[in-house]
Amino acid sequence: LLTAPVVATGFEIPALPWAPCVHVCPRTTAPLVIDGRLDEPDWPRAPATSAFVDIRGASAAAPRHETLARLLWDDECLYVGAELAEPHLWATYTQRDAVIYHENDFEVFLDPDGDCHEYAELEINALNTVWDLLLVKPYRDGGPALDGWDIKGLRTAVHLDGTLNDPRDTDRGWSVEIAIPWRALKECAGAAACPPAANDAWRLNFSRVEWQLNAQDGAYTKVTGNDGKTLPEDNWVWSPQGLIAMHYPELWGFVVFSDQPAGAALPAA
Repeated sequence: LLTAPVVATGFEIPALPWAPCVHVCPRTTAPLVIDGRLDEPDWPRAPATSAFVDIRGASAAAPRHETLARLLWDDECLYVGAELAEPHLWATYTQRDAVIYHENDFEVFLDPDGDCHEYAELEINALNTVWDLLLVKPYRDGGPALDGWDIKGLRTAVHLDGTLNDPRDTDRGWSVEIAIPWRALKECAGAAACPPAANDAWRLNFSRVEWQLNAQDGAYTKVTGNDGKTLPEDNWVWSPQGLIAMHYPELWGFVVFSDQPAGAALPAA
């Protein structure tokens, strides 16, 4: 892992060889109930991503907790399921389009046509609070981020395996289930078919933001350093970026859509 240099614009250059992860997404065999529980038969039959790594790459410190994601699709939606090991379930934001990553969260980034512009970002916390936005351009190209953009018809749910905001016990984790309608993504699909055709490849990445926490007066607070400042968050991702920044879509992974059903033999990613 190399140090990412800073160019004159103030934005770092990713210092990681270009080697995006690739994942094959099968089709569903039956409707999914979006309740946060990944208990329909198709979920365990869909291949899991590789375990998330530090955003800077595998040479950085390994994540403290495991994160895995799975993908499914049908003619109506892209489905995302994620399982996040977590001993301290914590979330307080309840307002849609709050800056969710100021607390622990799970994130999805989608660039259907892979042009690195007009891509979607979705963040969700353990209260099932959502922040969805459209990036016209990456921040280094001037943005902007359109917070007022919504994924029409979006369905999300979370399931908690533990107790939220209670440091008196040790939790096990949480799971996320998301249905993103293709019709809502047409605005950022560009020349890409939406819904995709079999064997189409889209650019996609997943991220998890995790803060170090203390228990204080029966509640969680962020850990601070000797200088009294909050320690920076951990950023764990599926396809590493080479620097602490998700908004380099040219480094995201590729998802290839298969016409084979979940459970069938799939081509190697």
